[in-house]
Amino acid sequence: MKQVSLRCLIGCCLLILLATACKLMPKEADKKPADYKEDTAVIAGPDWIRQSNIYEVNIRQYTPEGTFQAFAASLPRLKQMGVDILWFMPVTPISKTDRKGTLGSYYAVADYKAINPEFGTLADFKQLVQQAHDNGFKVIVDWVANHTGADHPWLTAHPDFYNRDSTGKAKYAFDWSDTRDLNYDNHAMRDSMIASMKFWLDEMGIDGFRCDVAGEVPTDFWKDCIRSLRKDKKVFMLAEAEKPEMYGAGFDAMYDWDMFHRMNDVAAGTRNALSLDSVSMRKDSSFPANAARLYFTSNHDENSWNKADYGTLPGPKHAPFAVLTQTMKASLPLIYSGQEEPVLRAIPFFEKDNMGFAQYARAPMYKTLLQLRHRNAALATDAGFRKVSVGDDKALYAYVREKGTDKVLVILNLSNKEQVITIKDASLVGEPMNLFLGTKEPFTLNYSFHIEPWGYIVCEY
Repeated sequence: MKQVSLRCLIGCCLLILLATACKLMPKEADKKPADYKEDTAVIAGPDWIRQSNIYEVNIRQYTPEGTFQAFAASLPRLKQMGVDILWFMPVTPISKTDRKGTLGSYYAVADYKAINPEFGTLADFKQLVQQAHDNGFKVIVDWVANHTGADHPWLTAHPDFYNRDSTGKAKYAFDWSDTRDLNYDNHAMRDSMIASMKFWLDEMGIDGFRCDVAGEVPTDFWKDCIRSLRKDKKVFMLAEAEKPEMYGAGFDAMYDWDMFHRMNDVAAGTRNALSLDSVSMRKDSSFPANAARLYFTSNHDENSWNKADYGTLPGPKHAPFAVLTQTMKASLPLIYSGQEEPVLRAIPFFEKDNMGFAQYARAPMYKTLLQLRHRNAALATDAGFRKVSVGDDKALYAYVREKGTDKVLVILNLSNKEQVITIKDASLVGEPMNLFLGTKEPFTLNYSFHIEPWGYIVCEY
């Protein structure tokens, strides 16, 4: 009995080992050539961003109704102003658990594949996207990949999708107590996130995403995600981040907070115009050549929490910095809802507060700049940039943008004193068109003239 049992045991073990070995051996169809290399190249984004601009839409506050249908009436006006890309702040439902304020934060997502009923329905949004496309706009939506709201269905259906503390509770970052942190070590969660993003591309027909706190999400996820999204469409990807490696992951543009904060310092008089160069050169040394940077004087965060731009760039100070955002090197400029009015107050984040549009006092300035950007390749993200000296460099910030035969000269007086401008660079000689005066400038060597405090000149050669 013992001998028979031993033989049986040895035989069974051999069978198990043989079966395991067969499973581990690759099938002929699964074998890869000896020279096989996985394709990890970044799939390029769309070319149409190079001379584009972005307009951020705060649907809740844009009209008294705060709906997609009500906003649609503004499409012709925005088209006439020269807007290219409409960025909609999150349009998804907002969680009720731990909700902040009466209406809650757009960024506490309750469902990645649904619409906030405040704004309308999925059909309403799809119709708005189609109307926008019919009017020549591109459409991107704000995507919150770092966290969900505090009552998202994944919390109960997939508890392992979240980072948890020692007691097992889902965690949240910073003071975002109405959100819960997602666990990017979980690959099923990653797949679910990508599938949710594809829903908006495939079903709603959008053209890309502005990715909220993108720098807090692992870069390797973004690389996989963007490759997957771009297999069928040239999706535009904007990262709310300043990490150079995000470009390598496939993002087309990132924020330039450094320049935003430095502009505010110059406006406040704590730094001078020359200090803009240090910020610009730092980005040049860390970002890829011609990598698009989102320049802005305000956005939803800076307006609601930090008084941008009515407090940081009050009165006449706004204009020269707005010109800078539209014409600076590698710039992809942003205009926030209401800046064309201008709305000169903080718009609440968690409550209803209709912005109110009636005068559009700044719209002509923006229209002039946006139209120049459309027709003149010198303002493309990949166009050249060269600083020029035309006077006191601590007050006057001047530069030339060039691409091919196109050339634009920008001179900004970033001080509260009148300045003297002198044409000292032979390359500036000619009769360029002064964009805002509509007259030709008689630029000869050593030609001098005055510019008012916070003045700006844009000349098209």
